[in-house]
Amino acid sequence: SLTMITPFVWMVLSSFKSDGEMMAIPMRWLPTVWRTDNYVTTFNMAPWGRYLVNTLVITGSSVLLQLLVASMAAYAFARLQFKLRNLLFVIYLSTMMLPYQVTMVPSFIIIKNFGWIDNHLSLIVPNAFSVFGVFMLRQFFLSIPTELEEAARIDGCGHLRLFWEIIMKNSKPALATLTLFIFKGVWNEFLRPMLYLNKQELWTMSLGLSKFQGNYVSMWSNLMCGAVVTVIPVIIVFMFTQRYFIEGIVASGIKG
Repeated sequence: SLTMITPFVWMVLSSFKSDGEMMAIPMRWLPTVWRTDNYVTTFNMAPWGRYLVNTLVITGSSVLLQLLVASMAAYAFARLQFKLRNLLFVIYLSTMMLPYQVTMVPSFIIIKNFGWIDNHLSLIVPNAFSVFGVFMLRQFFLSIPTELEEAARIDGCGHLRLFWEIIMKNSKPALATLTLFIFKGVWNEFLRPMLYLNKQELWTMSLGLSKFQGNYVSMWSNLMCGAVVTVIPVIIVFMFTQRYFIEGIVASGIKG
């Protein structure tokens, strides 16, 4: 825990230092003078309000779409019986071994052909499909007793109602865990927004941080201020989903 939290403590303390003090040797943890004006300068140098709205729209839409698509796909792989189900799932799962850099060029060509360059759809729609999300929810769905579904079928429930009333309402820990993973991943994403978004008014928070780092000069204290502001929403989401997050991590690996 100490190893993980040390960089965050350094980031917060550095946001109150001058650039020279932050690079001083030997290293000083506490700033000599607490420069709260660093945050004022940071907010004046970039439209962080616009970046925040853009990031919230992209992240919120991605979370909702991926939860919907991944949960339906996971239900099909966990509960529906069809030919080559397990083989298809293994093939689908094997795509996790491909890093994004392998598919980056063809993905860019597809996005460009759709006319989604400089459009938030270039980030939202691809985020709707996640192999990890399907895998995680499938493992959790397999742990739900089939007796609940059998009892519901006797009462006349079809697949849609089974999916919503039985599976989804008993999967809150897994859904909360996946929500946190999606939120963190999309919120902090830098490479794809850099590829698809050229207009500054469409930038996300992570792209906004790049304004403080140049080829020859970097404004490190302002960069630390922006990083602190960027990480706060992730911490808030984790605080609200911490209990479900731990339950989901434990339960999603029990069966399958």
